[in-house]
Amino acid sequence: MPAKTGQQYIGRLKQANNNVYIHGERVDDVTKHPAFKNAIQSMAKLYDIQYEKPEKMLYTSPTTGDKVGKTFMVPTTIDELIERREAIMEWQSFTKGLMGRSPDYLNADVMAMGPASEFYAEGDPAFAENARNYATFARENDISLTHTLIHPQVNRAKIQADQKDANVALHVVEKNDQGVIVDGIRLLATQGGITDEILVFPSTVKKSGELDDPYSLAFAIPNNTPGLKYLSRESFEYGENRYDHPLSSRFEEGDTIVAFDHVLVPWDRIFVLENSSICNRAFAETNAVVHMTHQVITKDIAKTEFLLGVVLTLMDSIGIDGFQHVKDKGTEIMLTLETMKSHLFRAEHNAKLDKWGMMTPDFQALDAARNWFPRIYPRMAEILRILGASGMMGIPTHADFNNKEIGPILHRAMQGKNVEGYERVQIFRLAWDLTMSAFGSRQTHYEYYFFGDPIKMGMAYFDKYEKEVYKSQVRDFLSSQQIQQVNI
Repeated sequence: MPAKTGQQYIGRLKQANNNVYIHGERVDDVTKHPAFKNAIQSMAKLYDIQYEKPEKMLYTSPTTGDKVGKTFMVPTTIDELIERREAIMEWQSFTKGLMGRSPDYLNADVMAMGPASEFYAEGDPAFAENARNYATFARENDISLTHTLIHPQVNRAKIQADQKDANVALHVVEKNDQGVIVDGIRLLATQGGITDEILVFPSTVKKSGELDDPYSLAFAIPNNTPGLKYLSRESFEYGENRYDHPLSSRFEEGDTIVAFDHVLVPWDRIFVLENSSICNRAFAETNAVVHMTHQVITKDIAKTEFLLGVVLTLMDSIGIDGFQHVKDKGTEIMLTLETMKSHLFRAEHNAKLDKWGMMTPDFQALDAARNWFPRIYPRMAEILRILGASGMMGIPTHADFNNKEIGPILHRAMQGKNVEGYERVQIFRLAWDLTMSAFGSRQTHYEYYFFGDPIKMGMAYFDKYEKEVYKSQVRDFLSSQQIQQVNI
């Protein structure tokens, strides 16, 4: 079938009736529940954009001839790589980079599974065929995905096999003619239960060993598979009033614990089975991590553009844009934006065909960007809070302005340099929701841990960085001085 519309996305969720729980109760219909329905509407809008801008968002399927999502497209030239990124940016421009698990993120992973499917044959030739078939299936049916990577935080000092309750983590229980029975818990599926399927992959931030083989799995199954449950955290969407909560009322995508209660995974849905070595290498050797990072840096640029726009609008609203220290803080964000754009430009224009036939961005540029952004985003959020000062707390609600007794007072008291009180508060509520509300705080936390612990990521970056060329420069310089040692 062709790329789906927003209504088809919603219709699938209704029909699937996924097992989603929040506040101790099972959700009857996620498309109508207050905690999920607005995020679902935003996701639906993303799918509708595909048909509003088909020249940007769709391309002709190589297998069916249908028009399918360009975020699934396997790029074979630099121009196609840029086309794919422009499709990603159309979605990110709508979400302002605030939905970290919009469909394009995992579409990048699934896209790479097709050309790189032979990698999975190391475990079993059938797994390579599974990967190829799933990449085609996801593209042709415009499958939306959540995913889960990590084990529960029980005792981080021990591997899973040495935990007091070694079976709390997702693991293999049984193999039979139909497939593999798995049981246990996984963290932390963003948009859990409001997508078509779940993709289970291992985290590679912390490498696994042979003792982790029973926990080393990769597969994809529908979200309504019997025994699969999504346990949602408290929603940070506190109302549909977009004046009071302009961002959380649209983009609160949620995070869930995923419980597998003796879930059957069919053989044709398995990509890796009880092989820690393959799991450790999967993202890197298929180049999935490169294409996923390409999407993430695009998202980061959209997010930084929006944050900069909020900062500049806030500055202007209260007349602080002429002060030296204020300009300097704005410059920090501008420099961040332009640096991220430069990383992306280098990554795309230094792209090369990999051994799988995919035009793959320069990962050195993307890797630097993905290591830097989690360190700088909290600072950008801090800048917005600092510039807003007490105004970030003195933010009346829409209902306050509509009150006949206090409304006129607020219109006068909350006025800005060139804006009325109602408009200035709207600007400050946007800044607050971006940085200080539960939604905004989650955004900062989410970015900090997006790819894992940034300290561990930094250590890995340091270890694999090409250092010898720089040390040799110093050695050559010192040797060129020809300073004779003086014997004393």
